[in-house]
Amino acid sequence: MTVRTCLPWPDKRLRTKAEEVSEITDEIREIWGDMIDTMDAMPGVGLAANQIGVMLRLAVVDGSAERGRAVKLANPEILHSSIELREHDEASPNLPGVSARIKRPRAVTVRFTNEQGMVDRKDFVGIEATSVQHQIDHLNGKMYFDHLSKVKRDMLIRKAKKLNG
Repeated sequence: MTVRTCLPWPDKRLRTKAEEVSEITDEIREIWGDMIDTMDAMPGVGLAANQIGVMLRLAVVDGSAERGRAVKLANPEILHSSIELREHDEASPNLPGVSARIKRPRAVTVRFTNEQGMVDRKDFVGIEATSVQHQIDHLNGKMYFDHLSKVKRDMLIRKAKKLNG
């Protein structure tokens, strides 16, 4: 597999909704493999395909301490979100050097197509719930900082521009 380059913000693909995946093929499995390698190299707890320029509704999430337990999702969709919220510092390799504290539901139930091409559902809690919501945002053309006020978002983007030249 291969570690792929993450698109630099403000690449327009990061603001574009990714396309549905019609079937799980060897090519899709290979993209998932590259996404896991890219996520592990960051290191991160998730990655959406459009972050690496692949405009398909694919995501990987691995919040395990020991790694190697990535959940591969095609066409992920949140079916249920907990009322209880959880705060977590979120960041993105597309805008390196900055992060922001974001509140999201503590637990979510997600429907997705798995590696075998079967429709599946899984409950995500804690860091993995935060990550899967973050990845679905990416697939919908949203960045984590879109959850901030305009003032905080502008400050974050200015800081990132300074850091990244």
